[in-house]
Amino acid sequence: MSLSDRGQARLDVLVSDTATPCGVEAFARRLAATAGDRAALRQLGHGRGDGVLVINLPVVAWKRRLADPVLAAAQARAQGRPVLVILHEWADLDWKRRASYAPLLPFATAVLFSSPEVADQLAADPLSRLAPRRRGIVPIPPNVVAPDDLPSNETARRLAEARRGGKLVLGHFGSIYPRKQSAQILDLTAALRQRGEDPFAVFIGSFVKGQDRVEEDFRTRAESLGIADRVLVTGYVASDADLFALFAEVDVFAYLFAEGLTSRRGSVLACAMSGRPVVVNAPERPGAFDHHPTYQRLLGEGQLRLVPLRATVDEVAAAVEEAAALPRHGARLDVAASWRDALAAVDRVMTA
Repeated sequence: MSLSDRGQARLDVLVSDTATPCGVEAFARRLAATAGDRAALRQLGHGRGDGVLVINLPVVAWKRRLADPVLAAAQARAQGRPVLVILHEWADLDWKRRASYAPLLPFATAVLFSSPEVADQLAADPLSRLAPRRRGIVPIPPNVVAPDDLPSNETARRLAEARRGGKLVLGHFGSIYPRKQSAQILDLTAALRQRGEDPFAVFIGSFVKGQDRVEEDFRTRAESLGIADRVLVTGYVASDADLFALFAEVDVFAYLFAEGLTSRRGSVLACAMSGRPVVVNAPERPGAFDHHPTYQRLLGEGQLRLVPLRATVDEVAAAVEEAAALPRHGARLDVAASWRDALAAVDRVMTA
């Protein structure tokens, strides 16, 4: 294994050539940037790298090139190089995606998981027998960087106008798909309205494209609840600066995950960087954040406000009302420290 001048492993991090990286690929790129001169980005299917081959899964841009990571891993092992697979999801993936990643597992020297829950998901799968016993958890940091100055954009101005008009701006950031239960935020919006509030929900992100009717079902649900005119879906926001301009106009963020909050939810951390509270349902398991110092700090400070795992929509609405009344303040999240924690987890598992 090739080492840097400081005796740490060099990292050969696979990425794609997409101009709109998904959260997993954004993690890969930022991890390499945190490692500095001992890491290099390499586009999938190009050349040969040096040091530990790092493969993050699932990367949206790799859907049509599923054989290439396997070939890269086989080549690395033939050269005597370690292979680190970082699994950000498992059970949430379509079974065909999981099957396509199975050939990678025997080539892996070590596996890191984005949360204890994802580790348990692989352990419960018969495919786990193909994976190495060297495993660990990596604390997932936010993938965005807050700018020094916020730009003005049309959507941010629309949200600011809604707030000036007395509306409670409810925010939800990230891709919209069924497992994330994004559509339940529509129910929450309707519940807030029934409680006498004047809500306006902004979904900062885009719909996941697939074989199902994610967007159609979402729009139909909003119509049936009578809140279609109170919902805005921004689509993909490419610039971190534009993203934080939108965050600045949100009163409170809300999430209701099927499995409760898990430490792999970088979108929740990104929202917390805005300085606004995030209402989210509690994790299923105790100790879910023991490995993640950033999550522990945010929970201790009350930036993340937990409701019961199976809270009713009215319970969540009450928590949102309480959180929205809190004073506004600037971001208090040390992003650089969070990324150093992630890199340290990589180094630990490769030297175990």
